[in-house]
Amino acid sequence: MSDQYPPPGEQPPGGYYPPPGDAPAPATPYGYPGAPAPGFFPAQPMAAHKPGAIPLRPLGLGDIFDAAFKIIRFNPKATVGSSVIVTSVAMLIPVIITAVISLTVGISASTLDQTGTPELTDIAGILGAYGALVLGMVLSGIGQLMVTGMNAHVALAAATGRKLGLGEAWVATHGKRWRLIGLTAMIFLATVLLLTAAVLFLVLVVWQLSTATAVVTSVLAIPALICLVIWLWIRVAYLAVPPLMLEPIGVFAAFGRAFRLTRAQFWRTFGIALLTTVVAQIAGSILQTPVAVIGQIFLVSDPHGQGVFIFILANAVGSVIAAAVISPFVTTVTSLQYLDQRIRKEAFDLELMARAGILAS
Repeated sequence: MSDQYPPPGEQPPGGYYPPPGDAPAPATPYGYPGAPAPGFFPAQPMAAHKPGAIPLRPLGLGDIFDAAFKIIRFNPKATVGSSVIVTSVAMLIPVIITAVISLTVGISASTLDQTGTPELTDIAGILGAYGALVLGMVLSGIGQLMVTGMNAHVALAAATGRKLGLGEAWVATHGKRWRLIGLTAMIFLATVLLLTAAVLFLVLVVWQLSTATAVVTSVLAIPALICLVIWLWIRVAYLAVPPLMLEPIGVFAAFGRAFRLTRAQFWRTFGIALLTTVVAQIAGSILQTPVAVIGQIFLVSDPHGQGVFIFILANAVGSVIAAAVISPFVTTVTSLQYLDQRIRKEAFDLELMARAGILAS
């Protein structure tokens, strides 16, 4: 048997080829024997650059959730830490006020004495304790606004592989904090005005129309109102915070940016927002419920003693737990949705690549 390759087109006896290295392989138009013609295999997509928490391409639901968990896991101080700090400081106020009331004038969950006469001190104590709890929740909400703005900067930094510290994230919100409060106040005021107008409309319908017509109109109007509120929330308000914090624009321009970014993306944005809220609320409720139950048990079992104080304390601890779970995840996902829409519509991935020091090919 010859130790050389046969002429092209001929096969050696038995179809045997010598081991590699004995003779060079015969040249073929496609590089090696039996190679398929060009275009035989479908083109494979090139892998996206991923300098940080997200691949620099349009993001799927799994990409967004995975990136949110990664950002929280690898930067807990700027995400969970900021939320816990502001909520703890805010909820410390009702705890201290309730403790002072309990040690001075006393406090009772029952405002009636043994004869059924209202006790003014108990009424004052209850009003003071629950008023302080409401104040703590309001201050916590304002603090969470700041956390939302900080998390927008944290998510943007994470997209390019940078880890933004707690102090750096706070400094990054300089000059935009009052605008953020103003944006939230405008959303709240617009919601109140819309709901007030809807209630007045329904009252007018019931007053002017017959009963049957009023019932039919109400049945149609209420779902329509709910759909309108959801549509306005997703199109105008939901993605307004990230552009306000990350772009050199004001409050009204932020609403406009949110409207443009969600154009033709309503159902996708709404679906991810709804799923994120449900997941976060379930997780928060699982952790918060045992603490809330303990507070209720003490309130019922010791209404004239320390029950109210334990109840307020349990609510404060539950608020901190919920803030540690819900706020970081929801705000991070919102910021990632903003980045995703900019990548889809504005080729923002090229800018992120430049910030990460990656040369576009």
